[in-house]
Parts: sequence; structure tokens; C-alpha cells
Amino acid sequence: MKKKDILSKTNQKDWEEYIKNPKDIFDKDRQDEKSSNKERYKFDFHGFNLEEANKKVKEIIKLCFEKRYKEILIVTGKGIHSKTEQNVFESEDLSKLRHSIPDYIKSTPELSGLVHSVVSADKKDGGEGALIIKLKKL
Repeated sequence: MKKKDILSKTNQKDWEEYIKNPKDIFDKDRQDEKSSNKERYKFDFHGFNLEEANKKVKEIIKLCFEKRYKEILIVTGKGIHSKTEQNVFESEDLSKLRHSIPDYIKSTPELSGLVHSVVSADKKDGGEGALIIKLKKL
């Protein structure tokens, strides 16, 4: 059997039409571009102390609000390696970022006006060691 080297005119026309506007080919790059379309910003706070974290949270919320992100994923960790147990004057819960960040946002009018809610992340996003900050719409 001989391989056909030449396409018929109708096949050639169909092929040219198809490659101009392929409807059934999935463009992964384009999909990734769409999915990252300002949906979620992510930041990891491992290693930050309370003061540094509060300053950075303020900066991130303002930036994300300006850039129209819908939510922010804040990875705080669970606080199991926190050294707060050594200091009797520090609250064990409030010195952990996962507890202090929501309190800081609520107590700062500049931020609470931009934030719709702060909730624990789903397990796939970090569970108890992460927070989702949902931003208000402009």
C-alpha cells in the first residue's frame, strides 16, 4: 500500500480552516492564565514574628485590594513550634499568627474596611495552618 502524499483540495481546505480556529483543542497555557486571573494571592508567614507579620499583612491586603484579587491565602503554620510557652507574659493563643492575624485585621479600621471575612482554609489549602482572607469588591 502506498502512502498518499497529497491531500485532496477539500481536506486541505478543511485543515486550513481548522488550524485557524481550533475549537476542540485544549490550550493549557491559556487556561492557566485564566485561572490565575486575580483569584487568589498566596503568602507564607513561616518564620515571621507577630510585629513583622502584622506589617506584612497590612501591606499584602492593600496591594491585593488595589490589584483586585478576590482572596488571599495566608499560610501561618499551626504554631506547634512557637516559643510562646517559654514566656509567661505572652498569651499562647494570641501570639500565634493564626489567631492574631484575624484579630489584627478586625482591630485595624484601615484593613477591616477592605476585608469581607477571614476563615480557616480548607484542608487542601493548609487547613488549620492557613487562613483565607476574602476581600470586598470595589
